Amino acid sequence: MKKIRNIAVYVFVLALFSVSAFRWGQRSVMDKRGDPLDLSLAWQVRSLLKKDYLNKDKIVDDKMKYGMVAGLVDSLDDPYTVFLPPSDNKASREDLAGEFGGVGIALGYKDKTLAVIAPLSKTPADKAGLKAGDLILKIVDKNKGIDKDTSGISLSEAVNLIRGEIGSEVTLKILRKGKNEAFDVVLKRGNIVVPSVELEWKKRGNKEIAWLSLSKFSDRLYQEWDEVVKEILAKKNRDGIVLDLRNNPGGFLDASVMVASDFLEDGVVTKQESSNGEVEVYNVDRSKGRLLKDKLVVLINGGSASATEILAGCLKERGRAKLVGEQSFGKGTVQRPEEFKDGSGLHITIAKWLLPGGKNIHGEGVSADVEVKWNYEKDDPAYEKVYQELGK
Repeated sequence: MKKIRNIAVYVFVLALFSVSAFRWGQRSVMDKRGDPLDLSLAWQVRSLLKKDYLNKDKIVDDKMKYGMVAGLVDSLDDPYTVFLPPSDNKASREDLAGEFGGVGIALGYKDKTLAVIAPLSKTPADKAGLKAGDLILKIVDKNKGIDKDTSGISLSEAVNLIRGEIGSEVTLKILRKGKNEAFDVVLKRGNIVVPSVELEWKKRGNKEIAWLSLSKFSDRLYQEWDEVVKEILAKKNRDGIVLDLRNNPGGFLDASVMVASDFLEDGVVTKQESSNGEVEVYNVDRSKGRLLKDKLVVLINGGSASATEILAGCLKERGRAKLVGEQSFGKGTVQRPEEFKDGSGLHITIAKWLLPGGKNIHGEGVSADVEVKWNYEKDDPAYEKVYQELGK
């Protein structure tokens, strides 16, 4: 199956148009319906710039070409449909591979403002106390001469500005819900290697609980998930599973189906509805089903997005698990990645995904069965609620 990305927030997003369709001097191209696209104005503008613009050394054909493509996508007003020039597309691939240089923030938008979707565990962003939902108003890097207001910024540009040499610093101006004034957070960049899932055993009486922290549905998960499941199955004296999906910004849709298939015997995980109304159903993989009898509680918060919401929403709707925490992010669209010969790429919104019962949660999110506010400390009293639900 070709991997389809459900990028939350997350993730590096912006445009639509085949780079191969552009040839300098070409006056029009044809769309799939055979309708001519009149690009004569674009060529007139380029011609005038070539002829009269003062700083001709700044006229770079490739930059103009990518700018034209990005402009086509901007007109869609969809922050999740994104054209990525080669350098940005490379960064996107690195991110979903689970290893990159930076500060450890999954990025997205809240009301069209650049926002922290999730600080990744044990990264500079996490250690500095950044929270899901924090708005990023400005990015400052004195060494690079960057002082950029984020109004109207694309995700790919924001990622490029925030990433940098290991050990260097970047300053983010943050506006947080409940705070009257914005404040600066200085972050020292590090080498970010993010395991997709981590297993910790927590002692409760004479038995142990498997605490699974799933940080992202990345390439790494396909191997790492099997490894942790085998470790869980080897523990005979276990008393349930806590699946921690807090601050998980999403990733590959089929990875979320894979995980769901170990907790469900059969049936629908999610549905995908295209623009023409066609519905594709993603069913449980019957070759899985290794954790069907384990008691299960799922943790969510405002940083749980996209493919994460597919998994959490499915397990809730199918009656397999109770959700504990806060309302999830609310990203209910599906993006397909396209790669072009020059290294550029396109993430294009192709469909909306639906819960098994047919509901789309875009802009709304998945609600928790048991609402708690996390303080993320080891003695967080909310954790006792988790154990109570697991014991029911």
